[in-house]
Amino acid sequence: MAPDGTVGLVDVHAHFVTDSYVRQAKEAGHTAPDGVPAWPTWSAAAHLEVMDRCGIGTAMLSVSSPGVHFGDDASARRLAREVNEAGAEAVREHPDRFGLFASLPVPDADGALEEIAHAYDVLGADGVVLETNTHGTYLGNPGLAPVWAELDRRGAVVFLHPTSPVCWERSALGRPRPMIEFVFDTARTVTDLLLAGVPERHRNLKIIVPHCGGALPVLADRIDGFMRMFMPAGTRTPDAVEQLRRLYYDLAGPALPRQLPALLGLADPGRLLYGSDHVWTPAAGVEAHVAGLDATPAPGGESWRSLTTANARRVLPRLTARAPREAR
Repeated sequence: MAPDGTVGLVDVHAHFVTDSYVRQAKEAGHTAPDGVPAWPTWSAAAHLEVMDRCGIGTAMLSVSSPGVHFGDDASARRLAREVNEAGAEAVREHPDRFGLFASLPVPDADGALEEIAHAYDVLGADGVVLETNTHGTYLGNPGLAPVWAELDRRGAVVFLHPTSPVCWERSALGRPRPMIEFVFDTARTVTDLLLAGVPERHRNLKIIVPHCGGALPVLADRIDGFMRMFMPAGTRTPDAVEQLRRLYYDLAGPALPRQLPALLGLADPGRLLYGSDHVWTPAAGVEAHVAGLDATPAPGGESWRSLTTANARRVLPRLTARAPREAR
């Protein structure tokens, strides 16, 4: 429970950074990550303070864009292991408050398979995070087929996170890429997954799409129509809208007053999860976002707190086992 007795939210879209990670990212050229002027700083204590103010019970920590692969496979493997160990340490120190979505060094499939085993079998990760693309390799790429198969075997929770497309120098028009480019890169990689048949072939996956689905709610029918009209007979995957309805969606970002209603035209309320996007979203933004959700009834008259938290506990059943008795 939150301090005021309300349901403590489960935040599936929460980020951490380490000093070492920021240093290595800057050395790789990410001095203004995705066009944002400065890197945030993070500590477990400061994050918990924000969570307590907003009534967030548990936050699933992950590394945001630009991910861990800066061009060299061996370095990416080392960095993925480093940030995953750091995230797991935060979970060990605060087991009732934090969980971990582990980073993978894709598109290095062998390295990703090795890190999946370490993340699950050694660190006890709750899932994995995948950037929407890595140097132009999108998530439906055939080279990632072994990674999807292993994640499916484990019944993994896969949290997608947007990053800059390779063409951002021209398409972003000098603006920060999270403003527009992120929502379209989310739609681009999910469409690639649909066309590659990943959600249909791997039914054990629980895929979380960020930011109310990005542009997907308004593009879903268009994607479905093109798949029906232009994919050769015998290669068509099932109805795109049906597949999109099987995914999960977090509510991070400016969900109200327009994006969340659009998402409800695509996704069942039972597929919606809370997300703060902290530490990249400052504390004041997290507070305003939570206040907006708390002031807006969910479908059926429920609160967004109770609805999204119940959904999250179904997606992440280990949370129930790990939660303190009074929060159950």
